[in-house]
Amino acid sequence: MNHAEILKKLLSEAVQQNASDLHISVDRYPTLRVAGVLIPLDSEEVITEASAQGLISELFTDGQKEKFLKDRQLDFAYSFTDNVRFRVSTYFQQGFWAASLRMVPAKVPTIEELGLPSILHDFAKLTQGLILMVGPAGHGKSTTTAAILDEISHTRAAHIITVEDPIEYLFEQSKGIVSQREVGSDVTSFAEGLRTILREDPDVIMVGEMRDADSIATAMTAAETGHLVLSTLHTNSASQTVDRIIDSFPSEQQPQIVAQVATTLVAIVSERLVPAIKGGRVPALEIMVMNPAIRNLIREKKIFSIDSVIQTGTSEGMKTLNQSLAQLVKDGVITAENAELFSTNTEELKQML
Repeated sequence: MNHAEILKKLLSEAVQQNASDLHISVDRYPTLRVAGVLIPLDSEEVITEASAQGLISELFTDGQKEKFLKDRQLDFAYSFTDNVRFRVSTYFQQGFWAASLRMVPAKVPTIEELGLPSILHDFAKLTQGLILMVGPAGHGKSTTTAAILDEISHTRAAHIITVEDPIEYLFEQSKGIVSQREVGSDVTSFAEGLRTILREDPDVIMVGEMRDADSIATAMTAAETGHLVLSTLHTNSASQTVDRIIDSFPSEQQPQIVAQVATTLVAIVSERLVPAIKGGRVPALEIMVMNPAIRNLIREKKIFSIDSVIQTGTSEGMKTLNQSLAQLVKDGVITAENAELFSTNTEELKQML
């Protein structure tokens, strides 16, 4: 088989096994991640330097290979079939070519299909403010964000503009207009895409990731000026997210940023995908919904006290990660052992169980 045929076979296997990822790395078997577990495809041949280059070259379009060799890494989207796309991350490791391919279904899953709480429907009704999806890589931030955006697109006539690197889900044009812009091909950077976005008459803005103080500041300004802004951060909890935003700025700017965060932030969702007893993975979430108590804590820089407000805010739709994990254990959906693996406070979780 040539490299094109082998690649097609590997991608078909990933689709068949409902894998989240496919890894191509020299001296290893091609490896799938299924329900969070890495599974080597040992019926295939071990990947050599030549086969890694051959397989990865099949993914590149004109000009991408050149950019990859120049920058030593490249992220892009790859369409496999009409129904399946992959977010591809190509890079060098120990001098060899390597790639990780994350599967992105063509149809954006709904909030219900993802097993997410109904309060996310309320987030889709908001017209102003900043909503952040946080958590480790590969735990559903992009998919949850896409589900909210897709609901907005189908339920109201809004102009949604996204800035992504690369574009993952392709949104259907429905009641709303969706303009998707890719870093590298449509805009030079997240910050640049955000700077120009306010001149393009948006109602809803999605920034794939807030990577620096510049993009954080622009996102908050957009949220302040009457737009709904959704974005992601690689943080573990709501309180850590607020700290990260404030600490991204020099100390002389921080009082202004604290005031902006207290005013613009409307919700933070921290997500983990936990292996389920019946197979697959289920979401466990910490949900923070902004209320007067949390606004005051942010203004007074008592960020560490946010957790206790979340814990007592169940009537407002809030919950801590441990409350979510404990409920999943009590409902027989996940094991106590897996709950502890994903908890950020295992002692508290043990007491709750």
